[in-house]
Amino acid sequence: MINNKILGLIGLAARARKICFGADSVELQIKKKKVYLVIVAENSSDRTKEKFEKSCKEYKIPIILEGEIEVLSKAIGKSNKAIIGIEDINLANEIQKIKNGGELIG
Repeated sequence: MINNKILGLIGLAARARKICFGADSVELQIKKKKVYLVIVAENSSDRTKEKFEKSCKEYKIPIILEGEIEVLSKAIGKSNKAIIGIEDINLANEIQKIKNGGELIG
């Protein structure tokens, strides 16, 4: 279950146009080093999760495996989006702080 504060920040990032979503778009932005945090839905395929865990490790980008596709999609006002990339460093840091119980792990 994903925290409502995190969903609110994801929604804020979406309204500020500081996100990318969908596997291809997020992967491209990771390679361009424009993503500061990747959020992958827990109920996405194992192959997708493994692919993004590997990619994020390679580019040293934090990744959060949490939430369901429907919940994450609703937060950004889209449908059927399992992967979200946060392109704003401050929002990415704030989401990580909430996820880690107030501590930013760098």
